[in-house]
Amino acid sequence: MRIAVVGTGYVGLVTGTCLAESGNDVFCVDVDEKKIAELQRGVIPIYEPGLEELVKRNQTEERLVFTTDLAQAVQESLLLFIAVGTPPDAQGKADLFAVFQVAHQFGQLMNQFKIVVIKSTVPVGAYAQVARIIREELDRRKATYEFDVVSNPEFLKEGTAIEDCMKPDRVVIGADNVRTVEIMKELYSPFVRTGKPILVMDNASAEMTKYAANCFLATKISFINEIANLCERVGADVDQVRLGIGSDSRIGYSFLFPGVGYGGSCFPKDILALIQTGEELQFRLRILPAVDQVNQQQKKVLGKKVLDHFKGNLQGKTVAVWGLAFKPHTDDMREAPCIPLIEFLLEHQARIIAYDPVAIPQAHRVFGDRIDYATKNYECLQDADALVVVTEWEEFRRPNWEMIKSRMRSRVVFDGRNIYDPAKLRSLGFIYYGIGRNMVDGFA
Repeated sequence: MRIAVVGTGYVGLVTGTCLAESGNDVFCVDVDEKKIAELQRGVIPIYEPGLEELVKRNQTEERLVFTTDLAQAVQESLLLFIAVGTPPDAQGKADLFAVFQVAHQFGQLMNQFKIVVIKSTVPVGAYAQVARIIREELDRRKATYEFDVVSNPEFLKEGTAIEDCMKPDRVVIGADNVRTVEIMKELYSPFVRTGKPILVMDNASAEMTKYAANCFLATKISFINEIANLCERVGADVDQVRLGIGSDSRIGYSFLFPGVGYGGSCFPKDILALIQTGEELQFRLRILPAVDQVNQQQKKVLGKKVLDHFKGNLQGKTVAVWGLAFKPHTDDMREAPCIPLIEFLLEHQARIIAYDPVAIPQAHRVFGDRIDYATKNYECLQDADALVVVTEWEEFRRPNWEMIKSRMRSRVVFDGRNIYDPAKLRSLGFIYYGIGRNMVDGFA
């Protein structure tokens, strides 16, 4: 099939590349001429494992084309994917300006039957607005071309997006035209050969599925974080509690890891957007505001532990931070838990030296020269008074503790992801703080 994907951000670039990898001819379109020029040279604007190799291979085999020529892409393609950003506005509502702008352009450029596929995360009912805009543009042209609008939410996880796209848990298709549904099934058939379902439903249900899925996962994270904080106060160990409840098949272990809160571009944005949708309909959601509130508070937990350990005085202290991206295998700093943590430590006069395998350039855009950056993980530990682990990259999981001891000025570890064995670290002479772990010798 010939496909146009409008928007070369995270979702558009991954989706377009994977569709090309399955044999389709794909135009990836963007208004950003500089970004398109870089993509044409094979320069990938985001870090995602495996993406660069797929892009280059499909460019070489001429299935993947990056262009600013929207007219050609629209007129030569059957499937028109909308994959532009929908950032939150000041009230938390998804900003659909870019989505609607693309819809206007589709209506102005269509030359025959088209299937418009909404991949962007949009509030319930956006599909009808997109259809209305396209129809109005066609009427303005006195054109009678038919089209269908499909809601096809993405469920990509940063760091595993290629796998998620090529081998999805499910494909959700919101549409009411039988012919269009069959075309969409054919498009996704190479991705579901292992028997994973293609779920066909109405557009509104498909749009709601995306929000409901992300909000439920965020709820699991905030739930276990709140339990972790209570565990510290009653002398329980959240790691044991997690095993006890996660073994229940109705609950499961996924997203049931305590830590410093969730971040990224999806969970925070989608929580606020769904809350806003409820308010617009005079329906007050109660669980989701609490999920967001717990998450905001959780991002403050680690900083408070650091401050309390040093008895409220961080002046002259050097704090080493491992991990800056909001999760491993990405350079995404959006809503990253390290941001409020580092800002808190800076407010209390601490010197920060940080390391992340891939996110240093993005972190520099956030913090500038207010913190120092290391090029290697052990480098930032020289004369450090504390090590704070924020993001659980694999290279942090089994470090050389003897080397760490020799470099640090004082041996204090704040484990924001509970990836270390407290007993082992204490036996090596470290003071250890985790999240919700059993109180031993006064240190949680």
